[in-house]
Amino acid sequence: MNRRKAAIAAAGTLAAGALTAGLISVPSASAEGSAAQRGDSGKRHGSAEARGVEQAAARAARTGVDWKDCPADWNLKAPIQCGWVTVPVDYAKPHGKKIKIAVDRARSTGDKSQRQGSLVYNPGGPGGSGMAFPKRIPDKNPLWAKAATAYDFVGFDPRGVGHSAPISCADPQEWVKAPKDDPVPDSEADKRAQRKLAKEYADGCKERSGALLPHMTTPNAARDLDVIRAALGDKKLNFLGVSYGTYMGAVYAELFPGHVRRMITDSVVNPSPKKIWYDVNLDQDIAFQTRWDDWKKWVAKHDAVYGIGSTPAKIEAKWRELRATAKKDPIGGAVGPAELLGFFQSAPYYDSAWARVASAWSAYLKGDEKPLIESAAPDMSDVAGNKASENSNAVYTAVECNDAQWPRDWKTWDRDNTRLHEKYPFLTWSNAWMNYPCGVWPLKQHKATDVKARTAHPVLMIQATRDAATPYPGGVELHKRLKGSRLITEKDAGSHGITNLKNDCINKRVDAYLLKGTVDAKDLTCGPHATPEPQKSPAKAAATAKAASLPAIK
Repeated sequence: MNRRKAAIAAAGTLAAGALTAGLISVPSASAEGSAAQRGDSGKRHGSAEARGVEQAAARAARTGVDWKDCPADWNLKAPIQCGWVTVPVDYAKPHGKKIKIAVDRARSTGDKSQRQGSLVYNPGGPGGSGMAFPKRIPDKNPLWAKAATAYDFVGFDPRGVGHSAPISCADPQEWVKAPKDDPVPDSEADKRAQRKLAKEYADGCKERSGALLPHMTTPNAARDLDVIRAALGDKKLNFLGVSYGTYMGAVYAELFPGHVRRMITDSVVNPSPKKIWYDVNLDQDIAFQTRWDDWKKWVAKHDAVYGIGSTPAKIEAKWRELRATAKKDPIGGAVGPAELLGFFQSAPYYDSAWARVASAWSAYLKGDEKPLIESAAPDMSDVAGNKASENSNAVYTAVECNDAQWPRDWKTWDRDNTRLHEKYPFLTWSNAWMNYPCGVWPLKQHKATDVKARTAHPVLMIQATRDAATPYPGGVELHKRLKGSRLITEKDAGSHGITNLKNDCINKRVDAYLLKGTVDAKDLTCGPHATPEPQKSPAKAAATAKAASLPAIK
């Protein structure tokens, strides 16, 4: 559920001690007995789609991927290679209209005896592209060096994203224009205006996205993932899903439990059908407020560096003052309350953004508006980037609106968000308006997938207790629903996407799982990764935060 792209950077030093248990090895199932184990979703998930995905996977296994140098404008240089995997638009009609899914890879660094297949990656969204993932091998990312000896790193653009039959709901240049209306309404008229915009956006999705739009669902993305697995020549899937990618992985595990070889879910979306997707977003509002408060404490602790406020209360007062100033007179003509929130919410998302946000704000208070404007205002000259941003938002909207039943009466939305805003004002109304197109969605909404499975190999789950975007109970819920899984808890931490952070307690278990298939005998708790160090210079703070740019759940 990614609102905008935000940066993830590896933390500096390794984390505190952990409560650990001995490692055990759990062998993969080489022979799969029941239909459910074999991944034959059959009666449970619709025989037509089940037969369709089997046929598509069989074709893909015969065809493979014709790997070539990537197109120059994809910004993926050798040794990374690119290719295509053909999938049906509608799996109930596998011989009907088809689309091509863009994939890329970097070959493993190990010899033939070390290779264990492909590690496929999804960074989140819905709407995120995984095409940057293979760069971790040629860039020699130290956290992934051991895994790189065993696996080709494979990324892909899910259906509707990027190069894979991209969809759209609005003109990108119009969509990014700023300043936008303040998401926090002052009146019923403000609410009516936001509802009108949401209805126009939902209708725009139907008008601009064509025949693919009804088939933009997580189950179809999971089916595409199985076809990709077959095209890669892997009998079973090795998968790393972050944020929304965990829900894609969970639905895959439900549809194809016998096809799971290794699966890591990092920062888990709550998969309960009662939560997807309306309540998941309400839960986010509470968690974002908690993590926003954590960031304010950190900024107050480093007041000697930033000079914003010596207590969280003083910083909150400054934040409200900044919003009011920008609402009355947008900063640089383009940064109002909505744009400020778009930038400042990266701090509750990722620890790596803490210093960047604080530095830009500090510079503004000292008379230098440039870092804040550059960070928060749209770049109207970046036509390609704006197109990608609108595409990502379109996919986010389409998948979440199609996946599950949403309240169709405005009174429910108004009641729930008004109540939440009283205690958790940081994100609530902004989140509501982003999702309200689902309340007026012009297409059929499906019944959410009920994930309950035992996979061929245990799924490894990693969750931080103070994660804002995917609150901790989501990891606990998926753990209950995937039998035999293991949960690693990063205690007293809240950064999103933690497999890409330096925490020895977690990193060594990720390596052991991918290389040897081992998991701990019991669930365990790790200490937090290192707390960010303050950086006064906005330029240096921005450079530090740019280590990785990974979409996440909204």
